[in-house]
Amino acid sequence: RQALEEMRALYERNQADVSEAKSGRTDLIFLIRFRHCCLLRNQRCILAYLYDRLLRIRALRWEYGSVLPNTIQFHMAAEEVEWFNRYKKSLATYMRSVGGEEGLDLTQDIKPPKSLYIEVRCLRDYGEFEIDDGTTVLLKKNSQHFLPRWKCEQLIRQGVLEHILL
Repeated sequence: RQALEEMRALYERNQADVSEAKSGRTDLIFLIRFRHCCLLRNQRCILAYLYDRLLRIRALRWEYGSVLPNTIQFHMAAEEVEWFNRYKKSLATYMRSVGGEEGLDLTQDIKPPKSLYIEVRCLRDYGEFEIDDGTTVLLKKNSQHFLPRWKCEQLIRQGVLEHILL
């Protein structure tokens, strides 16, 4: 905001000096150029800041999934939330188009898995959880299970399950 205010003040001063320079005061040309360079520098800084925020918002989709926690959404502008939702939809469309009938969930494994099954502990009561083979597992607080990694990775990110490392 301070950079924008500074840019607004520089621009207004430049506009006034340009009209004077047109009427014959050529000594102002160097000052006008200097202010213009300051304006361009501030513009580059603001664009770099906005691009960095955009990259961080994109990373949030991969880290938290399609629904952001309220604590994070609270610190985002309405335009940033709108961009996140459009990115989420675009990513979902792409994932549906890649993997055949069911699609391919690219957000499933952030890091390549060392094994297909992992041991997990349930941190809170979740209820029944169905695995692909039709087996249902009751996820109760403090219960431990040996489950397919790709089925429970989203629950680990949500804080329902905890990966037990041996």
